[in-house]
Amino acid sequence: MARLTARFWVDAYLARLRLRDIPAFVVAHGDDTGGAVLVKQSTLDGRARVFQRSFDLMSGARLWIELAAGEEREVDAAVARQRGFDPDLWVIEVEDRAGRHLLDEEGLG
Repeated sequence: MARLTARFWVDAYLARLRLRDIPAFVVAHGDDTGGAVLVKQSTLDGRARVFQRSFDLMSGARLWIELAAGEEREVDAAVARQRGFDPDLWVIEVEDRAGRHLLDEEGLG
């Protein structure tokens, strides 16, 4: 099965968010072809979560797992650490008071 480029996935994700009127922004533009993606979800009340895609060795599925959660400045520090390890990393920031990020929808794994 062909693998989508990071840029294609990011563009499709942002389009899906726009269709639901959920603001989102590219905070860090990673490698267009193979960069990993972090999604930071801010509830605009000083709290945030960040998700990364993980590979489940048992099932072979790609799952979004929570990398960090808490006060937004702490989550931003976790994102900064990840960017320090991986300069090709994409970071998408989603801003929604209800905490919607759509990562649990079909097709975004």
